[in-house]
Amino acid sequence: MSEPLPREIRCVLIPSGGVRLLLPNAAVAEVITLAGVEPVADAPAWLLGRIAWRGWSIPLVNFDHVASLADDAPPQASRVAVLKAVGHRPDMPYIAVLTHGFPRLTTLNAELLLPTHDGHELPFGVRARVLVRDDTAVIPDLEQLEDTLSEMLAEA
Repeated sequence: MSEPLPREIRCVLIPSGGVRLLLPNAAVAEVITLAGVEPVADAPAWLLGRIAWRGWSIPLVNFDHVASLADDAPPQASRVAVLKAVGHRPDMPYIAVLTHGFPRLTTLNAELLLPTHDGHELPFGVRARVLVRDDTAVIPDLEQLEDTLSEMLAEA
């Protein structure tokens, strides 16, 4: 017998590159201070490099290609949200996302989450655009990111 789906889910809104990423709270392993980014040769602009975390060298992604910060936006302390990978790859169990500001916990249900897709093609790495209460957010396509990262980093 299958268990019913939960009516509410604990989520986190992560400010990244001018947008807020919406993820289940369980997807976030840790939020850390940004330090020591190792560049990756011939990487696209959204792949900032690799960082060391708990014995792993994990890719660091920035979502500035989705919605850049305004030129007059106040600088925020950069942190990194380490996310649990969904692809079950032994060589890449985590990916990291650059954050600007503090991730914010929230509890959502179906009534509080509204899709805002306008029919245009979604940018790379974005599964959906949504409205969460009064905030706009994107749900990242972690599978697409991980597949692309796996291919790129295998060649590097």
